[in-house]
Amino acid sequence: MRATADAERRHFWFRGFRAFIVPMIEQVIRAPARILDCGCGTGANVELLARFGDAFGFDLSPVGLRIGHGAHRTRLARATVTAVPFPDNAFDLVTSFDVLYSLEQPDEHAAIAEMFRLTRPGGYTLINVAAMNVLRGDHSVLSREVRRYSRGTLRELVTGAGFTVIRLTYTNFSLFLPLAAVRLAQRWRGLAREEQPQARREISVPWAPVNGLLTGLLLLESVWLRRFNSPWGSSLVCLARKPA
Repeated sequence: MRATADAERRHFWFRGFRAFIVPMIEQVIRAPARILDCGCGTGANVELLARFGDAFGFDLSPVGLRIGHGAHRTRLARATVTAVPFPDNAFDLVTSFDVLYSLEQPDEHAAIAEMFRLTRPGGYTLINVAAMNVLRGDHSVLSREVRRYSRGTLRELVTGAGFTVIRLTYTNFSLFLPLAAVRLAQRWRGLAREEQPQARREISVPWAPVNGLLTGLLLLESVWLRRFNSPWGSSLVCLARKPA
């Protein structure tokens, strides 16, 4: 968790992720809004969401919350995504970033049902998950993936809970080919265990020039995504609406 907290500030993946989701939020949310981040980790994304209004977050990990509180992020609570301690229809936007793929199926369905309950009628949810089984690798061990999604499986999950999908696209398309080659090699030699350096290396920030180059590629991709959907990529992002 501490390695993740450091990566959230500088790693190209997190920089790209923020560039992907902010325009989507800007399309549908006007401040001041009430926003909840489900499975917020250290709360870094709660800071990002706070530019759109009153943002809150919760997570089950006491370590992540302790790091978040140490960074003066006060609107963080400890809770589980399957039983969220907030009232019905309380939020204009409910988010879940890289959480659902680590849940067993009963908890996955309970979590999306809770997100639907928490979203006000006419409000929105924004979800990011790992995508494409071909990209399973050492990072999957570190993030404790249970599954990776396709457009079809994520759409089925979201609409099954009652949401209407507004936007559904892959992201990190610009890095797909090198990432697919690396992940194929990792599966060929056998995935690393969580405590091994190979797995931990997945979250470390690359050499600065490389990190800068990859950040630049993702920022260019974020411009493309403002108008078009990507045909494949390592993540899927879904923006959906609860019927009014």
